[in-house]
Parts: sequence; C-alpha cells; structure tokens
Amino acid sequence: QIAQEFSNEKKGTLSIATTHTQARYALPPVIRDFIKQYPDVALHMHQGSPMQIAEMAADGTVDFAIATEALELFGDLVMMPCYRWNRCVVVPQGHPLAKLPKLTLEALAEYPIVTYVFGFTGRSKLDEAFSHRGLTPKVVFTAADADVIKTYVRLGLGVGIVAKMAVDTNLDKDLVVLDASELFESSVTKIGFRRGTFLRGFMCDFIEKFAPHLTREVMAKAIQCHNKQELEELFEGVELPVH
Repeated sequence: QIAQEFSNEKKGTLSIATTHTQARYALPPVIRDFIKQYPDVALHMHQGSPMQIAEMAADGTVDFAIATEALELFGDLVMMPCYRWNRCVVVPQGHPLAKLPKLTLEALAEYPIVTYVFGFTGRSKLDEAFSHRGLTPKVVFTAADADVIKTYVRLGLGVGIVAKMAVDTNLDKDLVVLDASELFESSVTKIGFRRGTFLRGFMCDFIEKFAPHLTREVMAKAIQCHNKQELEELFEGVELPVH
C-alpha cells in the first residue's frame, strides 16, 4: 500500500505545523490553490508556538513547519526562507500617535503596548529595537494572535504592534494603521522539514506555491546542505518577496 501510494502523486496527506499568523494571513490563498490542484490530498494543519512547531517537524509528527522563530534551534531541520515581513502600529481613531508627522520608538515607548507573546511572530526583533535605543517598552498585554491584539487596542488597553499582513483594510477600518517598517528590522518566515524527508511531488508544489523562488532545483540544493551555515550561504543575496 505504501509503494502504491508513493507512486500515485495525486493522493496522500500533507501535514503542516504553523502559527496563527501564518495560518490566518499568509497561507489561505496558497491552500486554496493547492486543494484545487490536489483534491485527493488531505491537508492537516497543526497550530502551536514556534517551539512546538519546530519540535513537530524535528520528530516527524508533521511534514513541514512554517514559522518565523525557533526553527534554527533544531539542527536537523532543512530550513528555507519564504518571505520577509515587517510590523505596523495600530491605534484607535484620534490617537495622539496618529497625529505625529513621523512615528518614532521614543514616541511609542510613551504609551502602553499590546503585542505578541515573546517567542511568537518576530517578537524578539521588537524587543531588540527598543533596547538598542535604551528604551523599555511598557508592554501591558501580550497574545499569540493579532486578532486578539486588535480587540484589546479597540478596548483602549494600549497601542498595538502587529505584523503588517495581519491588518485587513475592510475589517480594521476603525483603526489607524501606522507603518513601522523603519523602526523595526524585518523578519523572515521560513519553511522547515526534517533532514531525510522524502519530498513527494505535491509537497514540492506546496512549497513552490508558498514561496515561488523555492523551485525544485533550489530545494534539491538545500537538501544537499550539511548544516545551517551552508543553507545560509545558499540563500545569501536571494531577493525574498515582502508581505
């Protein structure tokens, strides 16, 4: 049965572990296209913290892990960069920050902040930016999910800092969105799988739909890399899409 299933590239299962941000904002169009092309492949999405996601890929519970943090802690994962993203600040209409000619970290540090839990969605880059300036942000509320963060911004709990892709122009019309890409270093979302994983045709297609620069040729080279350093060298200078 296994041999039969492997020869039939249109059937099978694909399991992906990822965070809420990816599952909710980055993956839907990719999954819609994938299901259209492979109606007989069952897709299983597991959500968790970046650490849990990396562990699931490392121990073979899932085929792929997609996350921004923690993947590099597992040496036996082949990791490939998918896209670059940055943050924005969300505030209620009429908020003093929305009236500033230019948003600064100093101005942000004056207000209570609502953002991601540490270890989630590039939170470390946010903390680094403030400490680099000798500032301590007043983080009053953290969540793993941008929708929850925006809810608490609406309640007046503080200023929200979320991934730019997590803002919906229709649903979030009541909030003012301020670009913060000059304040924080951009983060890179990666896809990782366990070394030695047999990549079936539909698995390669999924990766290519998610990150078009990751062609089969590039994947083959990535699999040949022996360590993290070789992987980094392979992708050095590659222009990543920005979300």
